[in-house]
Amino acid sequence: MSGPRCRFCAAPLRRTLVDLGMSPLCESYLSRAQLNRMEPFYPLHVYVCDECFLVQLEAYVSAEHIFSDYAYFSSYSDSWVQHARVYTEQMIERWRLGPASRVVELASNDGYLLQHFVARGIPSLGIEPAANVAEVAIRKGVPTLVKFFGETTARELAAEGKQADLIAANNVLAQVPDVNDFVEGMKVLLKPRGVITVEFPHVMRTIEENQFDQIYHEHFSYFSLTTAARIFAAHGLTLFDVEELPTHGGSLRIFARQADDASWPVDDRVREMLSREAAAGLARWDGYARFGEQVKETKRKLLSFLIEAKRAGKSVAGYGAPGKGNTLLNYCGVRTDFLDYTVDRSPHKQGKFLPGTHVPIFHPDKIKETRPDYVLVLPWNLKTEIMSQMAYIRDWGGRFVVPIPEVRVYD
Repeated sequence: MSGPRCRFCAAPLRRTLVDLGMSPLCESYLSRAQLNRMEPFYPLHVYVCDECFLVQLEAYVSAEHIFSDYAYFSSYSDSWVQHARVYTEQMIERWRLGPASRVVELASNDGYLLQHFVARGIPSLGIEPAANVAEVAIRKGVPTLVKFFGETTARELAAEGKQADLIAANNVLAQVPDVNDFVEGMKVLLKPRGVITVEFPHVMRTIEENQFDQIYHEHFSYFSLTTAARIFAAHGLTLFDVEELPTHGGSLRIFARQADDASWPVDDRVREMLSREAAAGLARWDGYARFGEQVKETKRKLLSFLIEAKRAGKSVAGYGAPGKGNTLLNYCGVRTDFLDYTVDRSPHKQGKFLPGTHVPIFHPDKIKETRPDYVLVLPWNLKTEIMSQMAYIRDWGGRFVVPIPEVRVYD
């Protein structure tokens, strides 16, 4: 039986970046009635391709199964909505977008981003596979097509004269099992002088800062600029600019154009980032080799902290129910023996239980009621926002604990 192959270049996958054991789908929150049923767990075994250095998981579950009814709504993070607003203003100014332009967002979620273009009178279209999430966008006045995006959808839209001046794809490239079909679709949908922007967590930062909880089944691939440039070039698209963003623990925003469009020369920032990645070893195996041991050490440190806290009679609650938190808790074997409960602002998660660990999820007010000694911040990428929202835990001597890049207690 042949082993797994790279989803971009089809080379055999022989090298392991990290093996996080078996884990459930990170966004499949459970109702009380589901707690006593069988729960599917799948391998979280991450490979690095020897040929193109795409970091990836095998696709055990189809994207249709994961994303057709989805529990993640972007608008519940204030900082993320603000990030989208700033992006909109920058893009309108840089590309001189107006009423004659067209903006298309892929995986447009609940309209958190396109609402800002719509408010400025710029024709916009969201493409979002999760019907329950798309419905919220449509109610906000954001036209949304409920479909998976790929070459077929792109050709249908192009045939209707709906090619885009700007295609935005934020935090979706990782979630696409067929990356070639998706990137080819962007090429087809883009006008000859159009621009594509794509944001994704930067695998260099994931490795440097030990962000292994960014790995879950919904994220099929993990990108460096080096690998992204190869993939886009294979589909006739050129990366001409790159920005580093603080989102998701360190992301890249890449800018692509048609390969034959000379109006945007390749910026020095692209060359600089490629040379930084080369210096970090991302174009050869040794840049990836240390990661697995780093991850094991983080598990040991988190468990040591929790064991000591519990032995000292301290109570620990979680803040947030993000996908990354479910990877962390399942890999470390943290259940209600260590974590009494977690809280989340999203009403879609309240009253449910975390997959695998079955930790209950409550409204954030629960923290005021039970006054835990420690609050474990699971969406650590939003720690500043959360620690200011929850500053009142200091009234009873409560302290925040952030698990990544390594366990840190904030007084």
